[in-house]
Amino acid sequence: MKPPHPTSSPADFDFFAGAWHIAHRQLRQRLAGCTEWLSFPGSCVTRPLLGGAGNVDDNVIDHPSGRYLAVTLRAFDPATQLWSIWWLDGRYPGRLDVPMTGRFEHGRGVFYADDTFNGAPIRVRFLWQAHPSTPRWEQAFSADGGQSWETNWVMDFTRA
Repeated sequence: MKPPHPTSSPADFDFFAGAWHIAHRQLRQRLAGCTEWLSFPGSCVTRPLLGGAGNVDDNVIDHPSGRYLAVTLRAFDPATQLWSIWWLDGRYPGRLDVPMTGRFEHGRGVFYADDTFNGAPIRVRFLWQAHPSTPRWEQAFSADGGQSWETNWVMDFTRA
């Protein structure tokens, strides 16, 4: 496996191609001072698109409230060296989440978007650790414009 590039490139998500088992941890309630985590399994298969300038993963999420399917689509813009990431949740067909944008540096990806949660504006952050055999993804919300963050979902991946 190639070492990560020092700055973002179309090869950033090469580590993520293939089939994965996922250990999910999700806060029971977001932005409510909750400290109770739900743990549940999932799986995904990731494949490259656009000659390597993008990728897609097909997810099966075995949430305690019921199984659902979701898709992540990622595309790299060589002009800006930024990735855009979209989430399509099978529980809400036809609604594509706002894109997260960001980049990798030294194997760590940081991505942001402005969104809403329960009708209020929030900032969303994704963190990716590009470990070839055990990558990790984290999602955090900020209700104060990025001054403080609440991590609310963590995914630890192992090869299937």
